[in-house]
Amino acid sequence: MQVNSAKTKEMIIDPLAKINLPLLTTPLGNIERVSSFKLLRVGLHIESSLSWSTHVNSILKKAMHLQTLLSQTIFKRSNNHLLHDYTSVIRPVLKYSARLALTGN
Repeated sequence: MQVNSAKTKEMIIDPLAKINLPLLTTPLGNIERVSSFKLLRVGLHIESSLSWSTHVNSILKKAMHLQTLLSQTIFKRSNNHLLHDYTSVIRPVLKYSARLALTGN
């Protein structure tokens, strides 16, 4: 199996110490070292410091974008429709992210 060095990232998880390790290399090139990345399967942002700030900011940005889209239709829709839109579009984003943060799943 060949490693695609363009798609492969390395992250050192160490919230306390500053480790100075050499970069990983393959015959095709260097592996990029990152301080955070997104697990695409679950949409979770992981930081080397084990902080939740990148993940929380990403979810808030997504929820605020959805709220902006919803607020643009506020005068065209009834309260029941707006409540339905909120509970079916925005709230699941926030609840899913909270469940991930609390359970780690």
